[in-house]
Amino acid sequence: MAVVGLALISCFALLAIGANFLAPYDPIYQDYASVFEAPGAAHLLGTDNLGRDTLSRLMYGARTSLTVGIFAQVILLSIGVPVGAIAGYLGGRADNIIMRGVDVVYAFPDILLIILLRTIFGGSIFMVFVAIGLVEWTTLARLTRGQVLSLRQQEYVLAARANGARWHEVLARHLVPNGISPIIVAVVFSIPRAIYVEAALSYIGIGIEPPTPSWGTMVQEGYQAILAFPHLILAPALSIAALTLAFTFLGDGLRDALDPRQRR
Repeated sequence: MAVVGLALISCFALLAIGANFLAPYDPIYQDYASVFEAPGAAHLLGTDNLGRDTLSRLMYGARTSLTVGIFAQVILLSIGVPVGAIAGYLGGRADNIIMRGVDVVYAFPDILLIILLRTIFGGSIFMVFVAIGLVEWTTLARLTRGQVLSLRQQEYVLAARANGARWHEVLARHLVPNGISPIIVAVVFSIPRAIYVEAALSYIGIGIEPPTPSWGTMVQEGYQAILAFPHLILAPALSIAALTLAFTFLGDGLRDALDPRQRR
């Protein structure tokens, strides 16, 4: 299943990267003579309420979803790993203070906090994945802290300290690299979460700003005519489901491959 997931992700990535060349139409071009056209030779997946080609918007929407899903993880890693690693290494009062701050951020409903940040900073694709990253990093910080706590008394860490290595050198060269496996798995599992959040925000009208194609926006627009033209909602909804499941399958495979007990 991990191989299947990787194959699906590769297909979506190729469609997203090559959308400029593969898409049959401009995704924002409005052909009012072809409004609500059924799937056919001219438009393989039909057109929407403004006469835009559904297949073209689907390809460009894949670019939006993958961009948000992947680049949000950069924000998560930039905040969650350093915060968790420092808290776990220092321990004691510093650990308590840092983790209480993490608990405060974790206590807020993530969707509501993302909506608040989106309202403050705007709805460009850059600000959407920044908002997601600024909210979702707490889980990764907790995981990193647990890994550092379990490794900081290992002999190679004590040897590094005895040789005069500074605390940041111990973290960067020994603790984080040796605890990276579950972090990688957690990041892969976080990608579908970010894709889902972006789609949900776009569905309620506060995600990616038009006319940038988004699967969530396509679902919202298709829902208005779901009884008469169900294909308008099926294509983006199935794409969201397929991509999130693909990353889930890949995460399961990585978890099994990186688990020492599984290797034994």
